[in-house]
Amino acid sequence: MINLGVLISGRGSNLQAIIDACESGKIPAKVAVVISNVATAGGLERAKKHNIPVVVIDNRQYKDKNTYELEIVKALQAHKVELVCLAGYMRIVGQVLLEHFPMKMINIHPSLLPSFPGLHAQKQALDHGVLITGCTVHYVDSGCDTGPIIIQSAVPIMEKDDENKLAERILAQEHLIYPQAIKLIAEGKLKLEGRKVRIK
Repeated sequence: MINLGVLISGRGSNLQAIIDACESGKIPAKVAVVISNVATAGGLERAKKHNIPVVVIDNRQYKDKNTYELEIVKALQAHKVELVCLAGYMRIVGQVLLEHFPMKMINIHPSLLPSFPGLHAQKQALDHGVLITGCTVHYVDSGCDTGPIIIQSAVPIMEKDDENKLAERILAQEHLIYPQAIKLIAEGKLKLEGRKVRIK
């Protein structure tokens, strides 16, 4: 059983999928703390309903990114977190977090990386005219959605799709593959070879 720390900025639907998978025994892990940079984030209420400790660390209250991230590190360490999961955390991770949790931090992104990194990935896919997009769980590195890929799920684009409809279908897949990726890590089944993630 490993301790997870989940970083959020919004409603926390992926957080809920992780909590549900932990509580049902699908993954050998527990959410030890939920941290948000936004005091009104809906995901905080989700955590409270499951008696999970929550911490609000508002980045605007700190003089620089390093000082802000040191506070996050302190909170993660205080709850003995072994794997950090970004779930709708709308901040680029900096060196402080990366140095304290090297290859111990993962993220979910709503595209088949390396295509369409960054914000509004669903709109990027629609504007580009691709026929298939999806979602990706990847390790976090110093780039923007550039870390080694753990697991992906493809989602076809339908003729009548708009950004919202596509986002909903992608989100359903996110809720499936994020717990799967955590399970692989918790069970020690992943091995990193350069940029390639192998399942043992």
